Amino acid sequence: MIGSMFVGFIIGLIAGAITSRGERMGCIGKILLGWVGSFVGQLLFGNWGPMLADTAIVPSVLGAVILLAIFWRRGS
Repeated sequence: MIGSMFVGFIIGLIAGAITSRGERMGCIGKILLGWVGSFVGQLLFGNWGPMLADTAIVPSVLGAVILLAIFWRRGS
């Protein structure tokens, strides 16, 4: 549980840095973004690339970037 929270947070941080969105999201928001982005990314792109805590990092970051680009306004 703690490992998946950490991985979700890291994925949320990376996606936020790539898109420059979600700066004021907070830790819990970034963890949730990482979890949902991981689900969406692995559903769309599969399980390839480096794995951390049974999570494929590259597809997960891509999924989180997609979610941020669609649902999060810049500066909010």
